[in-house]
Amino acid sequence: MKIAIGSDHGGFELKEFIKAFLINEGYEIIDYGTYSEKSVDYPDIAKILCENLLKKELKRGILICGTGIGMSISANRFKGIRATLANDLFSAIMARKHNDSNVLVMGGRVIGKEVAREIVKVWLNEKFEGERHQRRLNKIESII
Repeated sequence: MKIAIGSDHGGFELKEFIKAFLINEGYEIIDYGTYSEKSVDYPDIAKILCENLLKKELKRGILICGTGIGMSISANRFKGIRATLANDLFSAIMARKHNDSNVLVMGGRVIGKEVAREIVKVWLNEKFEGERHQRRLNKIESII
């Protein structure tokens, strides 16, 4: 599976850690930046990742900024993106089971690397339950 990943400067260190973990697990990674700790604007990274995800070239994306809040807000501006901020395991599980999340967002200054790795694992492996949750997603998609 191809996974897109991106961060701003506040999430750069965690992005690099998660990227190495995913490559080691056999995933193909598309890295949309940033490529250093030099200050960048998180909406630019979210935009390029989400645009490419919506082209159906990729199934899932991971965005990381300092808190995860800015990336989450930015990514959810795109119709068809269901970006979920998950800085704990339960949120990551429910993001997939109930919301069919296609973008995981984490805060690089909020959680540690080991917790982030476990979040990514469960988020990638959890299945969407469908049924009543699909009905709710359809309602979300109908909002203009």
